[in-house]
Amino acid sequence: MKGRNTILAAIALIVGAGVAQAGPSSQVAWTVETVKLVKSGDPEKGKQLSAMCANCHGAEGVGMAPNMPSLAGQQADYTYKQLADYKTGSRANPIMSSFVAQFSDQDMADIAAYYASMPLPASGQGATGDAAAAKTLVRRGDGKRLIPACAACHAEPDFRNHHGAPKLEGQHASYFVDTMKAYGNGSRANDVYSVMRNIAKVLTDEELKNLAAYYANPGN
Repeated sequence: MKGRNTILAAIALIVGAGVAQAGPSSQVAWTVETVKLVKSGDPEKGKQLSAMCANCHGAEGVGMAPNMPSLAGQQADYTYKQLADYKTGSRANPIMSSFVAQFSDQDMADIAAYYASMPLPASGQGATGDAAAAKTLVRRGDGKRLIPACAACHAEPDFRNHHGAPKLEGQHASYFVDTMKAYGNGSRANDVYSVMRNIAKVLTDEELKNLAAYYANPGN
């Protein structure tokens, strides 16, 4: 119980820091209506809509290059939120914003349901870090730097209950590192209350590389 309270306290401090420096980072609110919308997603319709996504994210939902994210097996609420953030401009990417502009909220829920219905990739590409060295950050965090355990939000799939927190298992290492650096320098800012921005900016390059290796090979 003491360990859990420490994790929650660290998260609260990070959230508090984010409130002081950031305005709304997303237009997605997890209301009952939004949750119902995401749960209503139709994987078959989503499969049809996702045909244009295959050029980058693969026919099986696995990124075609190390810097392209894999979407297979991702939580539907996370994928839906990212698509919605691209559409509103909360997450900046001209290519993705142009694709998503044509989708309705139901379309995005359908696409999210399709990718959620697929198995997670067995492993990601490009891992060169020391996965074992990342275990302390994953399981315990670092209280001195107000870093909660990664597992506090990105727990094993069967124990995950945070809306909008992605599955990280099997993700390409380069994409993981690039994403964390984008949070760290503020070029990606659609994390609610700056939680990821405040964590990423205090992690070292070596720690990012090790975490990327840990999640790229979930069997570690």
